[in-house]
Amino acid sequence: MTSPLDRKGLAAIFASFVFWGLVPLYWHALQQVPSLLVIAHRIAWSAILVVCWLCAREGFAWLRRIRARPHALRYLGVSGLLIGFNWGLYIWAINNGHVIESSLGYFINPLFSVLLGVLVLKEQLSRVQWTAVGCAAAGVLWLTASAGAPPWIALCLALSFALYGLVRKLVAVEPVAGLAVENLYLFVPAVAVLAWGESGHGGGFVHGWSAGVDALLVAGGAVTALPLVGFAYGVQRIPLSVVGLVQYTSPTLQLLIGAAVFGEPFGATRAIGFGAIWIGLALFAAHGWRTRTRATSSPSGAIPPAADRPDDSRTGRN
Repeated sequence: MTSPLDRKGLAAIFASFVFWGLVPLYWHALQQVPSLLVIAHRIAWSAILVVCWLCAREGFAWLRRIRARPHALRYLGVSGLLIGFNWGLYIWAINNGHVIESSLGYFINPLFSVLLGVLVLKEQLSRVQWTAVGCAAAGVLWLTASAGAPPWIALCLALSFALYGLVRKLVAVEPVAGLAVENLYLFVPAVAVLAWGESGHGGGFVHGWSAGVDALLVAGGAVTALPLVGFAYGVQRIPLSVVGLVQYTSPTLQLLIGAAVFGEPFGATRAIGFGAIWIGLALFAAHGWRTRTRATSSPSGAIPPAADRPDDSRTGRN
């Protein structure tokens, strides 16, 4: 059985969220393209890239393996709808002046993941880890209250991605193959939207937009696929509660980009909320480092008792 803090899984999750933290810079360069068409291009090129790569490597063996797993296609249909909704809402929010609320959504998101990990998968947290979660939750509540209105965009982004992580953990298929099936579910609707757009509804691929914009739209397939593959790989190997807390990397980077690149204000009110979240992350990281140090320094190299670590008996892997 995989360790609850499997290093490769943790590294894959961390890299994915760093990537997602930087990707607003990419979508910002496509502001001249209607949001719906950006989403459709993103789905279509991601599907083409991933499916072609898999077929070139092993034909359709990847699809046969997924079909052989009970309920896998059904689970991946659900996860495909969830990630498609998340992509669409996020790009629409970025292109319609809701960057701050989108960032808040990805701060709330890890709390949903922690909650799902504890309630659905019966993962356990130690006292220190609960304290870390409490600090992060307090920070998120402060940021939510300071917004002055229910953050519906943030809540929908948070819930859809947390549910996506849960479904991908439960289905436990190969990451790239699972992503291919998710994209295939969305491919036909995406092509229909692109055809509609190019028939006089704001489309300009090849004949209207610049070559640079066209290239960014095509490369959006790789921008979409690579972090999702890393996420799907890592989420099967570490507890969902750990995934939930590592996710704060992404909105923190988005905050820095918003302040340093886009010139968005970051006053004392936000500093209090973000500070509470960062304290929670520091507590969690310090606890994890101490737990691993104790495990490697013990004569048998055993993992410490369950009271000092998350439960690894329900990782969701087959």
